[in-house]
Amino acid sequence: MKHIAPIRFGRVGVFVNGKITPMADQMLILTQTIRPKWLDRLVIALLAAAACVAILVTAGIVLSLVFETLQFFNKVPVMDFLFGLDWSPQTAIRADQVGAGGSFGAIPLINGTFLISAIAMAVATPLGLTSAVYLSEYATKRTRDWIKPTLEILAGIPTVVYGFFAALTVAPFIRMTGGQFGLEIASESALAAGIVMGIMILPLISSLSGDVINAVPQSLRDASYGLGATHSETIRRVVLPAALPGIAGSLLLAASRAIGETMIVLMAAGMAAKLTANPLEAVTTITVQIVALLTGDQEFDSAKTLSAFALGLLLFALTLCLNVIALGIVRKYREHYD
Repeated sequence: MKHIAPIRFGRVGVFVNGKITPMADQMLILTQTIRPKWLDRLVIALLAAAACVAILVTAGIVLSLVFETLQFFNKVPVMDFLFGLDWSPQTAIRADQVGAGGSFGAIPLINGTFLISAIAMAVATPLGLTSAVYLSEYATKRTRDWIKPTLEILAGIPTVVYGFFAALTVAPFIRMTGGQFGLEIASESALAAGIVMGIMILPLISSLSGDVINAVPQSLRDASYGLGATHSETIRRVVLPAALPGIAGSLLLAASRAIGETMIVLMAAGMAAKLTANPLEAVTTITVQIVALLTGDQEFDSAKTLSAFALGLLLFALTLCLNVIALGIVRKYREHYD
């Protein structure tokens, strides 16, 4: 429904050459739209429902994982799962089969997950931070407009492509290079997977850190310049310390992204559940084992299949802790500098 209210003004003039030239009377038409209250309430309800979708989906995922995990812990003790040193899930074909129960110690999987993630962060952190500092503080607008989209292209590459690159290019190169120095390197290694994973999360660290550096108030830079500090000294002693909490949050978010990666590890690091700190050996991660356990025809109520849900809940808890810590650090940064 529209309500039209005409309003008449007096004589209107135009200021020309120092004089006001009168014009004809002008009529201003104001249009006011009156909407029914039920329509506003309907829109608000739809917006609230959309906001609740993510919460409901997350709750559904957690409840499904918890329900299946409880069934798994009825077959395998919790302590054996969390602190066991051997991962060898088996499915019994007959009742008298030797080793039919299998071993469900998750420590080797946790070790492989953090080993590959640590290598990825060691590769991505210095490259991401230096690129963020350069793009934010040194690069010209033309250079920034060219380099930043190029970095962001890496974020759009499918992970299976990264996996092919790691398996067909990086892993053979590492093995050939190590062989020249007398090192025995497996064809599938944690080092190859970690390097390529670091390249994958590089745009995430660079973009988030760059935004944090740009958010540092200009007044801090001006005060540093006023005290006689150079550009590099201002970056090192003022900008980076001020942006440190936000940078730490971006690193934790990137680490949670690396922990949840599957395809690169599956194609480049293998599926051997080893408890080792040697990056030149093949290892496996939680996500790879979840894929392996749920592939093919399996008995859904067996301990082997149910262990995938226990691993999923464990992975969810790890990434949730990292995300909560990262968001807490970022929130503290915003409260301090906004």
